[in-house]
Amino acid sequence: MTMAAVIESRTAQAPARRLPSGLARVDIVSDLAAAEPIWRALEASEHVSTPYQRFDLLSAWQRDVGAREHATPFIVVARDAEQRPLLLLPLTLRHSFGVSIATFMGGKHTTFNMPLMDRDFAARANAGDLDTLLAGLRGHGSVDVLALAQQPRRWRDLTNPFAQWPHQPSVNDCPVLLMPPGAAPTALLSNSFRKRLKSKEKKLQALPGYRYLVAESDAEIAELLDWFFLTKPVRMAEQKLPNVFAEPGIEAFVRHACMARLGCGHRAIQIHALRCDDEIIALFAGVADGNRFSMMFNTYTLSENARWSPGLILMRSIIDHYAQKDFRALDLGIGSDDYKRMFCKDDEPIFDSFVPLTARGRGAAAMMAAVGWAKHAVKHSPALFRLAQRLRGALQPRTGAAKDDD
Repeated sequence: MTMAAVIESRTAQAPARRLPSGLARVDIVSDLAAAEPIWRALEASEHVSTPYQRFDLLSAWQRDVGAREHATPFIVVARDAEQRPLLLLPLTLRHSFGVSIATFMGGKHTTFNMPLMDRDFAARANAGDLDTLLAGLRGHGSVDVLALAQQPRRWRDLTNPFAQWPHQPSVNDCPVLLMPPGAAPTALLSNSFRKRLKSKEKKLQALPGYRYLVAESDAEIAELLDWFFLTKPVRMAEQKLPNVFAEPGIEAFVRHACMARLGCGHRAIQIHALRCDDEIIALFAGVADGNRFSMMFNTYTLSENARWSPGLILMRSIIDHYAQKDFRALDLGIGSDDYKRMFCKDDEPIFDSFVPLTARGRGAAAMMAAVGWAKHAVKHSPALFRLAQRLRGALQPRTGAAKDDD
C-alpha cells in the first residue's frame, strides 16, 4: 500500500471531531474543586489559554490572596447544546460602594488575562455567542459590571473573542521580544550588546561556582525564594516603591505557585537565577507554556557584584535558553522600564473592557473606564508621568538613593 493510501485509510478510520455549535448554556461555579476538572481539560495544548490562567497558579492566588481580600470565586463555564464546555472564565466577585464587580483572578500578578477556550470555538466565536454569555451572566443576577483588564488582542495566532466587546487600551503597554523560528542569536540581541554583557560577565565568571540555572528541586526553589523575599524589599525601598510582596498572602501565594508542579513536570512559576558558591546574584521568575516566557518578578544582589549588571546578563541567558527550546516570544511584564526596552523592541497590544450587566453597573463601568483612560494618558505623556513621579517621591519617606532595578 502506498503512503498516500495509508494516510487516506487512517483518516477515514479516525472519528471526525464535531465542531462546537456555539454557546447555549452558562453556569456559574463558586467552588474551585468543582471547577477543576473542566478547568484542567481546557488547559490542554489543543485548546487556548495563557499560562497565567492555569488552575495551579490561580487556585493558589485565590486561597492565599483572594480569600483574604474577600474576593469570592465566580467561575463562568459556558457550554454548547451538547453540554461540551467551550469556555471557562476564571473570575472573582468583589463588592465596592454598593456595586458587585467581577474581575479576573490573579489581581495585579497576572500580566495577561483571557478565558480558557476550546480552540475551534475560539476561532469561530461570534457576536451571538458573546450575547449568550452576557445574557447568562445577567440572568445570574449577582454581578453589576465585568471589569476585564489586560487582555491580549491575540494569543497563539488566534484573535481574542472578547475584543468584539467595547474596549480601550490598558493603562500600561507590554514590551515583547518576538523570536522567529531559527533566528540567529544576534537577531534577538545585537552583537554589540552581547559583547558588552560578555565583558561584564567575565567578572562574575571569576567567582567560584558561578552558573546560570533553572530551579528544579523543592530545596533549590525554597532557597532562592528565601533570598528573594529578603532582597526585593530593599530594592523596592531604594526606588521609593511600596513593597507589594509584603501584602497579606502574597508571599504564600508566590511560594505555593513556585512549588506547584504541572503535568508536564515544570513548575507553575519557573525560577531562573545566576549564582555562585557564596551568593545568589540575580533571579527572574515567570510563566511559560512552550511558546512564550512571561516574567513576573525579579531582583538582584545587594553585594558589590551588582556593578556587573547581573540582571541584564541573566536576561540574556534566559533568552538564549528559550530560543534553544524554539519559543516564539518573551516578555518582561507590563511597563516600559529602560531595561525592558533593551531586550523587547515590540509591543503586545492589550486592552481593558468594562461591561455593565445592570443599570446600577452602567455608572460604575463608565467611571472605571474614565479612570483607566486617565491613567493611560499619564503613562503615555512624558510630562504628566514626570509630574506623577515627583508627586510620588514627595509623598514617600526617604529611605535611600533610588536605583533602577535589574
